[in-house]
Amino acid sequence: MSPRLPAVRPRQLIRVLERKGWTIVRTRGSHLVFTHPDSARLITVPNHPGDLKRPLVAGILKDAGISRDEFLRLL
Repeated sequence: MSPRLPAVRPRQLIRVLERKGWTIVRTRGSHLVFTHPDSARLITVPNHPGDLKRPLVAGILKDAGISRDEFLRLL
């Protein structure tokens, strides 16, 4: 079973996405929109103060195709 996701700040999640090849294509307020050259999918990450909720992080990772173990390794 995968370990539980830790509480992460938006900057930590953004750093992991960038390490996996996701790039920021635009911003809308405090939300960053990412795209990947191998995917037509867009991922939106809120860049708010404080930690992101675990279900939100899990959903973003699922959309990005990043496993929990890989995410923990890239932190």
